[in-house]
Amino acid sequence: MEYTGIDMDLLAAIAEDQGFEYTIDNCGWDAALSSLGAGQADGMIAGMTITDERKESYDFSDPYFEGGQIMFVKGDSSITSIEDLSGKTVAVKAGTESEKYAQSVADEYGFTIVSYKDSPTVYTAVTNGNDAAGFEDFSVINYQIAAQDLDLKTVGDKVQIGNYGFAVLKGSNPELIEMFNAGLANIQANGVYDEILANYGIEG
Repeated sequence: MEYTGIDMDLLAAIAEDQGFEYTIDNCGWDAALSSLGAGQADGMIAGMTITDERKESYDFSDPYFEGGQIMFVKGDSSITSIEDLSGKTVAVKAGTESEKYAQSVADEYGFTIVSYKDSPTVYTAVTNGNDAAGFEDFSVINYQIAAQDLDLKTVGDKVQIGNYGFAVLKGSNPELIEMFNAGLANIQANGVYDEILANYGIEG
């Protein structure tokens, strides 16, 4: 199966530039972290925000994209801001920055968090009305809404903005990080990076 998305396209371009081959195991967030931790995977690229906490367990590449979280609701929802979530349930993907952000503001805004194992389940929960809203990386959700014609819309501003990095288990595969960084610099210099982002409606 061929996987698409900013992460996949950037990795393909970097691998081509640096002359290495790879295989993708699209196993979900928690499973990917477990696989990386067990040494079953050499690296992980999955919209992973570089944080000081994660640096204790992983070595990261140079940042390859600026990410952030945004709220989304059903297409016909009257919810326009986080203040409207009082007394409602909010869907997030377990183990992500979206979940962490939701946890940090749930008490303040009076909503209950429901965590799911993957993004499609989160989208379905909101589309079906099981949950009033969700939080997701803004580039991911905007792309998925357009690509899959989802009955969803984003509301409010981006929050918790941070940089994404390619990760390896701390102390392992330094050569892989070096190749990723070198390839990233090359595709940023030759225009391929901007072309990939443009394919997803993002200006580099």
